[in-house]
This record gives sequence, C-alpha cells and structure tokens, in this order.
Amino acid sequence: MGEYDATTWQAIGITLTVVGVVLSFLAWRSRGAAAGLRGLAWSLIPLAAAMTGLLRVVFEVTESVSSWAVRLVFSPVVWSGIVVGGVSVALFVVSGLLRRRGGGRPTRKERKAQKAAAAGSSPAAVTSTGTTPARQQGTPATQDDDMADIEAILKKHGIS
Repeated sequence: MGEYDATTWQAIGITLTVVGVVLSFLAWRSRGAAAGLRGLAWSLIPLAAAMTGLLRVVFEVTESVSSWAVRLVFSPVVWSGIVVGGVSVALFVVSGLLRRRGGGRPTRKERKAQKAAAAGSSPAAVTSTGTTPARQQGTPATQDDDMADIEAILKKHGIS
C-alpha cells in the first residue's frame, strides 16, 4: 500500500468520524446520553477501519465485485450456461411427470410384478397386468391353463 493511498484512506476515515461525532453530540442533546454514546461508538468505526487499512480493502473488494458482476451480466457464455441449466431443469420436470403418469419404462416394482404374474405366484401381480379366464375361475394361471382357455373359446365359436 502506497503512502498516498494510506493517507487518503485515513483522511476519509477521519472525515467520517468527525461527521459522526457531530451527529452523536446532536443526538446526545436531543435524545439523551445513551443515544449520544451509541452514536459516538458508531462514529469511531470508520476511523478504526481507516487506521487498520480495512476501509481500503472494503473499497477494493466492492470495486472488484462490481466489475465482476458487470462482466457476469453481459457475458454470452454465462447466459448460454443459464439456458442449458434451464433446459436441464425442464427435462427433469417432464421426465418426472411422464414417470408418474406411466409414460416411461416400467419401474422395478412393476417389472417384478410382471415376472411374478408370468410365474403364476402373485394374484395381485396378475390383476395389475390383466386377468386371464383361468385366474377369474380361481385356478392358478399357468401356460397350460391359458392354452386350455384358448381352446375352449375356439370350440365355443366353432373353430377347431
């Protein structure tokens, strides 16, 4: 930190402190000692910040953050990234809606129920995939029963 910079920041801190002391004196006279002491305490903070170099650091950080913000707002790369992120969120939302409505692949639970239905071990699984005539009569749903049902239907309609 150069000498000129340190002197400038200390002058700014002293000026702010003097203004604060005058305002705290006026507060003391109009509102009482507690308000005046509180104002005096607040008015010493800029002087302390200038003496430690904190005032200059705060100014430089504010300046760099504001220039970074300007670069951020006017950057086509940033805006294209925001658009890609938005598309990603939209795809997540649509995929969730399709999954809830049943427009996607069957879930693990549904696949398990279908396998159980094919093996004939779960009545609930068979009804979720569609009941067979053998199942409606209360007998186990096996491949042989299904073939027998088909033969019975064909005979009923005169087809051999």
